[in-house]
Amino acid sequence: MGLQQQDQQLAITTARQVLGTLIQSGIRDLVISPGSRSAPLAYAAAEAEYAGLLRIHVRIDERSAAFMALGLAQSTQRPVAVAATSGTAIGQMLPAVMEANHTATPLLVLSADRPDELHGTGASQSTKQKTLFGEHVRVALNVPAGVEPIEALEQALLNLQGTQLVPAGPVQLNVQFRDPLIPSDSESIKNQFWTEIRPGVWPDTVHAQSASDEVQAENLPLRRTVVVAGHGAEEQAQIFARQLGLPLFAEPSSNARYSEHAIAHYRPLISVGLERIERVVLFGRPTLSRPVAKLLADPRIESAIWQPGPVAWYEAGRRPETPIGKWQELQEFAGTAPHGWLEAWQELDSQAQRIRSSQENESSINGLDVAQVIWGQQPKVLLLGSSNIVRDFDLAGTPAGDHESTVFANRGLAGIDGTISTALGLAVGSQQRTVAVMGDITFAHDASALSWTPGEPQPELDVVVYNDAGGAIFSTLEHGAVDDSGRYADAVERLFATPQKFDIQYLAKAYGWQYERATTKSDLKNILEHTGDTKLRLIEVVASRENLRADNQNLNQSIGQLSWPGAGG
Repeated sequence: MGLQQQDQQLAITTARQVLGTLIQSGIRDLVISPGSRSAPLAYAAAEAEYAGLLRIHVRIDERSAAFMALGLAQSTQRPVAVAATSGTAIGQMLPAVMEANHTATPLLVLSADRPDELHGTGASQSTKQKTLFGEHVRVALNVPAGVEPIEALEQALLNLQGTQLVPAGPVQLNVQFRDPLIPSDSESIKNQFWTEIRPGVWPDTVHAQSASDEVQAENLPLRRTVVVAGHGAEEQAQIFARQLGLPLFAEPSSNARYSEHAIAHYRPLISVGLERIERVVLFGRPTLSRPVAKLLADPRIESAIWQPGPVAWYEAGRRPETPIGKWQELQEFAGTAPHGWLEAWQELDSQAQRIRSSQENESSINGLDVAQVIWGQQPKVLLLGSSNIVRDFDLAGTPAGDHESTVFANRGLAGIDGTISTALGLAVGSQQRTVAVMGDITFAHDASALSWTPGEPQPELDVVVYNDAGGAIFSTLEHGAVDDSGRYADAVERLFATPQKFDIQYLAKAYGWQYERATTKSDLKNILEHTGDTKLRLIEVVASRENLRADNQNLNQSIGQLSWPGAGG
């Protein structure tokens, strides 16, 4: 077909080719928002869904749509497409695309656009969106109006998947549509185009060398090494720690915390054992802890990072750790633990647990209590909001070898935006009851995502809102000292804590969610244990942050003053 003929291709034909090719490549889910310029994609998607080839998820807010697609992709471990009309609608997707970039999540943005002849004319909803996402996408491709999209689709799919040199990640496919934007009068939702489409299977992600069961422990030197498991470390970190008998400092979203080698209170305990640590092995991305950052930056301590393939979250040569991609070489770097090394950390952890338990108050509830209850419930899918909540789980999530949860968190850029939407995507994609925990400011940021499209099956989701009337994390940082001094009047409270006035119960009612309220640990435990037939629940945990800074300092100081046990190097 010549170029002149291609320019005559109808918009609906292009849309069918786009979605048909995606389905044949193994993509099953499309999240879409309403709009006129994206209408060809909407009609083609309706046909594909009618044929049983595609699942459509409708979100009226494009930012929510993109974060829901992010959660879907992460839970299903395959790419998800998200489509919207031109203009500001595409800009709304930027935060989720940024998160997908830093977490290597294969998110395909189908940005509908005006044809070139309308750009620069003042046409409604026309802007320079072909490369709007800049460096945050692996590639930005454009399909001119009337031109077959196959070549661009092939490039998009290749970049979504990633290679041995480039990690998977988001891709933009900008599809320009020229009127007419609707099917012809003779067509219906039963369009026969879809009888020729055969759904494919998305290929496995390209992996380099993975964890090995081989251990040459008898040939390895004795070294006081610790293993740090950051976000996305997965099971390899706990396998490595177990093989060499090493203590494991694992963040909740590492999904490596389910091990007897994991030290729950590692953050405040690092100061106790810092002078004894000789080497550090890092898996995944460390995101939560200044003590860990200090440990990794210590020039006295040698460090290595497990990097068997490309990663999305840092540039080569920008971190101090030595990249190692061979399992045996990593074992040789770490060595095996000397007698008592692991046991000493475990003893310190037990002492820290007793200190924390002694400070509990049964008549009230705090973030550590919430973390302890929910972690103990072992929800199949758990999403942790950013700021204080994920850090509470990092301290109070007791390691256990038989834990059944898969933990997610938007730690690529650690933003609070889109958290409810991400949870919806996780719940829909996993088809498991999902628990999402977040603070009240994080909740407020994405509250409109509670709106659920009538006619679409509801997922099973508990959104737990820890409501302490503001952004509590800032009181635990240096801003808390500024606030205590009174030098800036109420600036810290107003500009950082940003307390908001809204009634969560009425929001639940407005959006059709069941509302529950907890003021103690036993309240929360009872609510979580009795889900009934309710699918969408909003659980408010009412708390106070009045003493948070003092309690946090007291706990960290008490644990940090522990003495190193007599054994263990």
